[in-house]
Amino acid sequence: MFTALLLLALSAPAQAQFPPPSRPVASIVSSQWSSESDRERAGEADTVIRLAGVQPGYTVADIGAGQGYYTIKLAHTVGPRGRVFAEDIVPRYLKDLKRRVVRVRAVNVTTVLGAPDDPRLRENSLDRAFLIHMYHEVQQPYALLWRLHGAMKPGGRVAVVDADRETNEHGTPPALLKCEFESVGFRQVAFHRLERAGGYLAMFEPAAPRPDPATIRGCK
Repeated sequence: MFTALLLLALSAPAQAQFPPPSRPVASIVSSQWSSESDRERAGEADTVIRLAGVQPGYTVADIGAGQGYYTIKLAHTVGPRGRVFAEDIVPRYLKDLKRRVVRVRAVNVTTVLGAPDDPRLRENSLDRAFLIHMYHEVQQPYALLWRLHGAMKPGGRVAVVDADRETNEHGTPPALLKCEFESVGFRQVAFHRLERAGGYLAMFEPAAPRPDPATIRGCK
């Protein structure tokens, strides 16, 4: 599987063809957004997974999985016939997550070491993808979203949860998020305020062919 993912990465357009973000990129400061007990009390994950329409048998990706809070939730939801790809770019986080997956016997979870510009997921493989409280940390959003577009199945959707504040304050303004997704061929299909947990959930789906990377214009 690693060989196939590597070949996919090598066949993709060069990183230099994508525009850099024209806004600050927040640093990665932790493998978790908040304590899992606090997140359980807020009910965010259950609400987000329900609103995203995840069904048993789906193939989903938890991008920037960290300690795997959403990964384990998604593994239960998609069930034994489904598959969860838990992706992160920090090897230490993935090492800890692998231990957790073994400990809870989540046999339908596969960990993936991604890159800042590439989640390294197979083309046309995902029913849903989740970017939870981490989009503001994406160093190369246009390259990553362009490749994520190709990984989505027809009818697949991407769910983003973030705070409504500037990226250097560990959030993403909804208008900026919408612009960056639209620039690589996605369309926003839903937006929900998460009153109990704070922040918002935005849903996107591929709506147009991926543009030539050289034609992508960065959002301001």
